[in-house]
Amino acid sequence: MAISYILLLLNIVLLVSGQILWKIGVEDISQWNIGVIKILIGSPYIIGGCFLYVFAVISWLYIISKLPFSVAYPCQSLSYVLGVFIAYFLFKENIQFTQWLGVIVVILGVYLIVK
Repeated sequence: MAISYILLLLNIVLLVSGQILWKIGVEDISQWNIGVIKILIGSPYIIGGCFLYVFAVISWLYIISKLPFSVAYPCQSLSYVLGVFIAYFLFKENIQFTQWLGVIVVILGVYLIVK
């Protein structure tokens, strides 16, 4: 069962990493129109994010075959926690106090679910 939890953490990292690549891939797009689709299809960031999501789905299928869904699915909310840290450290976003409180609540919730 320990491997399932390790894969669950890997799944979370893959999901967040894919989102990071997508965020980087769309940062320079100022106006959205039909021509943007060509840019997105050819973007290595968008393509890389899609590949990471494919691996995340494969790992997720294994995870839900081994762990109770009532545990595995809520644990994925840790991706939101990781996302806030990435937003703060990588994208230099200003995180409000109430958002940090939300991070604590999510972590506490996951702890109570897994316990």
